[in-house]
Amino acid sequence: MGQTARPLDVRRLGRVPYADALALQRSLVDERRAGRIPDTLLLVEHPHVLTLGVRGDGGRSHILATDEALALRGIEIHETGRGGDITYHGPGQIVGYPIIDLNPDRRDVHRYVRDLETVLIRTAADYGIDAGRIEGLTGVWVGDEKLAAIGVRIARWITSHGFALNVTTDLDHFALIVPCGIADRGVTSLSRLLGGPADHADVEFRVIEHFANVFEMRVLAI
Repeated sequence: MGQTARPLDVRRLGRVPYADALALQRSLVDERRAGRIPDTLLLVEHPHVLTLGVRGDGGRSHILATDEALALRGIEIHETGRGGDITYHGPGQIVGYPIIDLNPDRRDVHRYVRDLETVLIRTAADYGIDAGRIEGLTGVWVGDEKLAAIGVRIARWITSHGFALNVTTDLDHFALIVPCGIADRGVTSLSRLLGGPADHADVEFRVIEHFANVFEMRVLAI
């Protein structure tokens, strides 16, 4: 990656409540648009939360659990402003929020989503996992099971929201919903596919590396 590559500020923030991450993203989008910060990648983990997209009812009809059952498990529900349907976030996931300016030469929503998928497909390949795409669906899949979900927002070509990669996620929580509104497919995680725990920090490092390569950026000191 040459010195002409755009700089990427990576912030590994650990566990962050969903509402706080949403507020931070909104603030950083304004900062990026004003040119006060470089392209930025936030990597976080959320406490248990169900997040709704902007289509239709956002996916509320795809919640299978009662309000009481969700409360019992300490699971919140948040509207997001991103595309896509309902999904689950929780411990053991790497959630990535790129706040990047797609101007001037990456102004293509489909290309952006495909690029995010490529980052995660290459990350899985580092662990010997053959992940890929399913035509007509977003996200990263291993067979008929989703390894990573993608839901983005792009406003005047500044991105927010992003992806959620299941690393050591407790997959039982996905039974509370119809994930992403897709009833006939399952979910999986790196640790389940590997038959043992995946190292969260190592996976984060690989995500950063592949993100910088795919988007042709140079990572500033982490």
